[in-house]
Amino acid sequence: MKVLSVDGRVCVDCGDGPVDVATASNGRFGSDPQAVYERWSEFRGWAEELDPIWAEQLDPTAARLRSGAALGSPVPRPRQVLAVGFNYVDHSAELDAEPPEKPLVFPKLSSCVGGPADVVELPGEHIDWEVELVAVIGRHARNVAADAGWRYVAGVTVGQDLTDRAAQFDGPTPQFSLSKSRPGFGLIGPWLTTVDELDDPDDLAISCLLNGEVVQQARTSSLVFGVGELVARISAQVPLLPGDLIFTGTPGGVGYGRTPPRYLTEDDVLVSRIEGVGELTTRFERPMGGHV
Repeated sequence: MKVLSVDGRVCVDCGDGPVDVATASNGRFGSDPQAVYERWSEFRGWAEELDPIWAEQLDPTAARLRSGAALGSPVPRPRQVLAVGFNYVDHSAELDAEPPEKPLVFPKLSSCVGGPADVVELPGEHIDWEVELVAVIGRHARNVAADAGWRYVAGVTVGQDLTDRAAQFDGPTPQFSLSKSRPGFGLIGPWLTTVDELDDPDDLAISCLLNGEVVQQARTSSLVFGVGELVARISAQVPLLPGDLIFTGTPGGVGYGRTPPRYLTEDDVLVSRIEGVGELTTRFERPMGGHV
């Protein structure tokens, strides 16, 4: 099934069309998209038994989407957003780095999270793209075994870990968190897809297109540390909470790794795709009054 945010209200699509959760559940679940992850097991059980008549006759959500209702982030207010660096060998190679022996994990500030309808403000001339598979935690995880890691994942979504390269390298050591945490630099969407919808969640085609040109292309089977192992290794250090996000890393093809480097402009259209999960389209603008 898919979990969506339509005009700020959580909706679910089990294959018969999107349904407004608060309406269809008669108030058992509220309208807040973030809240369903705290009750994920209960919510999923309810959704799987949902009568498709809601989508066909009673619920107006599908009509609202056809008329231009805005899709928001399926996880709008995560308590923790964690990202993993150098998790594809080809990305390490393009930056002249060795793949890490242990996951390189750093936080992104949760205020950077946005959704598919967001237009991202470009604060400078060195903003880079990074398509990523994003795992959404569905239950409290602490000291989880790697072979059980996927059982703690509610689903996955498409992510863009945008990066201000000028800020990242403005200093004696790279600055990961702040350079990747400006507003809109943690886009996810267009919805959450549950793991059972995927034939093999560890082997998905992932790509990024800039103005129709393929700039990144790989398979998630090439991750140095897969989702299950990331859940295990991170939960050994800190608790993972329902609704937390893990940006799992980007493949080769980022703008900074090109000769000459290539960065985003206000005229660009960025399309991020993951097989079986969805497609996230992002547009950009300059701040009023110039750069900040």
